[in-house]
Amino acid sequence: MKENNDRPLPRVRRTWRHRVAALGSALALAVTGTVVALPQPAAAAAPNYDGDPTQYWNQVLVDVFRQLNGPDAAPGRLARAAAMMNAAIFDAETMYRDQWRTRLYQPYLQAGRYFSLGETDHEEERVIGRTAYNILLDLFGTATLHSPSMTNLLDQRFTHRFGTSPTDFDYLDLQVVSSVVQRMRQFRSDDHSADSTVYTPSPERGAWRPTGDPSCTTAQNAVTPNWGRVKPFSMTSGSQFRRPTPEQAITYDQLLQTTEYQRQVDLVRRFGGAADTAKTKLERTTSQTAAALFWANDVDDTYRPVGQLLVHTGQVARQLNVTSPYENARLYTLVSLALADAAIAAWDTKYETRIDLWRPESAIREIDPDWRPLSVDRNGNHFSPCFPSWVSGHATFAGAWAGIMTRFFDGNATFTVDTEDPSAPVKSKTFTSFAQAAQENAQSRLWLGVHYPWDADDGMAIGDAIANHVFTNELTELPTTPR
Repeated sequence: MKENNDRPLPRVRRTWRHRVAALGSALALAVTGTVVALPQPAAAAAPNYDGDPTQYWNQVLVDVFRQLNGPDAAPGRLARAAAMMNAAIFDAETMYRDQWRTRLYQPYLQAGRYFSLGETDHEEERVIGRTAYNILLDLFGTATLHSPSMTNLLDQRFTHRFGTSPTDFDYLDLQVVSSVVQRMRQFRSDDHSADSTVYTPSPERGAWRPTGDPSCTTAQNAVTPNWGRVKPFSMTSGSQFRRPTPEQAITYDQLLQTTEYQRQVDLVRRFGGAADTAKTKLERTTSQTAAALFWANDVDDTYRPVGQLLVHTGQVARQLNVTSPYENARLYTLVSLALADAAIAAWDTKYETRIDLWRPESAIREIDPDWRPLSVDRNGNHFSPCFPSWVSGHATFAGAWAGIMTRFFDGNATFTVDTEDPSAPVKSKTFTSFAQAAQENAQSRLWLGVHYPWDADDGMAIGDAIANHVFTNELTELPTTPR
């Protein structure tokens, strides 16, 4: 259940002198009824409010993703950050709507009116931007073992948007931003996202093991093995939408002896390899190769799979003329909540079920030692992502994204989206439905040589179930218009 605590926030980067002055003025008005002028935000030197504010801050978030490395760039961590930022933006926007406009939807955690003598310049822009900035500063303002601090990047993007420093006083920090950021911080505290319990894979044949790629040499390299235990954003648990194990197998030996397992291994061997070998002739078409690489984005300096879908959300919103900041905030929040829970559900399946399935690469190299997947890093090393195969994270994300987009836009649409994978020969693609894009995304993992077909099919099913749950239960339309 979501928490609705509302404690003072000491984290917002403003001076206590300004805080006390603003709070004193507000108290004087409440007690005496005398109108006291509140401190106003510093005049923007060169504001640049081009485009939608939520889209802008999601572009900043994706820029952060491009600079993260190692476990900092794990899919679950990126999706969690997107959900925290966008849900906080939506709650801040809802407070603005409560105060000055008409609220149409329920908030994610909590909203409500705030004290003000009158709407000030660009208040909606400031409410969204200052909330986004402080959430991102919370998440990425400190350097880690793998990634630098993003404070300078965030400060630069804030100043580019507002023309002022993020440390300049704005009374909206006291009135809106502090409470929204603190609620989100408290809601996600102790959510098990920092669980570093060591993962020990089964020694059985068929169980996941490191593939020997440069970034996957030992079991300790397994990426976020405990992410399936993270507290969901909307689901009741990470296992809420679990699928039956492949072929409903209870043991690895039982699964590996099935005809379907052998068929799927053979499919990946023939369609997912990097090149012909003495034992395997590659059957993948040119268009399948292009699709495999279009959806990859697994390497450093790209926006990663989560970032790609956030970018696609903005591209679709612009192409389909979503111009309201309120609607953009709702769209991004629904997408981000679904992606965050998709990561939790996918990792629950990968690590918390009876079958932590080995990658096709491990199975195929028993048959053909020279076989390598098409998937390749910037140094030319062919690799499989360093975690179990079933289910596909890409496919689960794709199903969640398409499920939200189809429901939000009430059906199909034609749209064009892009890729940042450095190996992709096709940099943009046009689709005639969200389901079509998601299906290609899921299927591409087979052509990339890193997943079996059931990884894609079950991931898509889980993702769509999550999308339906999120769209039905979060940010729902109000039955009547308040006030």
